[in-house]
Amino acid sequence: MADLRTEWLGLALASPVVVSASPISRDPDAVAAAVDAGAGAVVLHSLFEEQLVHEQMAAFRFLDSRTDLDAESSGIVPESDVFPLGAEPYLAELRRLRERVDEPVVASLNGTTPGGWTGYARELEAGGASALELNLYEVPTSADESGAQAEDRQVEVVTSVVGSVRIPVTVKISPFYASVPAFVRRLERAGVRGVTVFNRFYQPDIDLDALDVDRRLLPSTPAELPLRLHALAILSPATTLSLGCTGGVHSGEDAAKAILAGAHVVQVATALLTHGPRHVAAIRERLVSWLDEKGYRSSAEARGVLDASTAPDPHAWARLNYARMLDGWRSREDWRRLP
Repeated sequence: MADLRTEWLGLALASPVVVSASPISRDPDAVAAAVDAGAGAVVLHSLFEEQLVHEQMAAFRFLDSRTDLDAESSGIVPESDVFPLGAEPYLAELRRLRERVDEPVVASLNGTTPGGWTGYARELEAGGASALELNLYEVPTSADESGAQAEDRQVEVVTSVVGSVRIPVTVKISPFYASVPAFVRRLERAGVRGVTVFNRFYQPDIDLDALDVDRRLLPSTPAELPLRLHALAILSPATTLSLGCTGGVHSGEDAAKAILAGAHVVQVATALLTHGPRHVAAIRERLVSWLDEKGYRSSAEARGVLDASTAPDPHAWARLNYARMLDGWRSREDWRRLP
């Protein structure tokens, strides 16, 4: 039977299947079920910069409205569940998970400015996080900031966090960079230990009946996986960082594809939300079965076999292949006969 043990961010994992940041991590029972089913690690849901700022401003407005507070007591935050200031609620969740499972628990920070992230990072490290995932989820809306300026600011955030903790830091990025490999190289120079591709962006729709913005986040599907495979295959021979794949992994076959392209781990969320946390077992079992069928002794042995440096036809990952695909479509006769 193929050995699924892998190393990610310098952490020894029993399996490359990782529970991705999602509502599942809020439920210790669900996390324990996923780990019992074979998950190698758990990424806690994200601590959002905007959420902390909103909570702090709400508390300040509350205090400002209390005319009965004297000068001394007005500097004291009221004891109330309405104002969970700082990272304490998140730290409590982290501690509960650490008490429940032995596998690594990775905390997740989601922000776009240096701000207090170094302080929060240190708190999460002290709270028992095995590593930090810094989620660079950003939707640029200002025409006054160039792509280069946005990247510089993100690298500044990453550098400040890496320099503030001793535990490994990995970064989850989006596909929307002029050059993903170049940006990843900058992250590597900043001291991160890994990169995960890709963030799934919130993409609001328009409700034509209500004439309003339709706010929803659609679940991922395996159709999203090829974008990740392409990035992994390009990055795998170009970096020494641990590579993670998130978005589109729903089965053992999907996991196998990501590993062949160069992933050290696959992060799973939608499949577990759909089928339950014990679906990890089905993904693992099919992955092991596939590795056995192909004669691989371990997932580590299969990793990167089809990346851009080792694939039988490396051009398949390059732009040249796009031209070949278009030629293939032009050569088909069926569409020409359509009325």
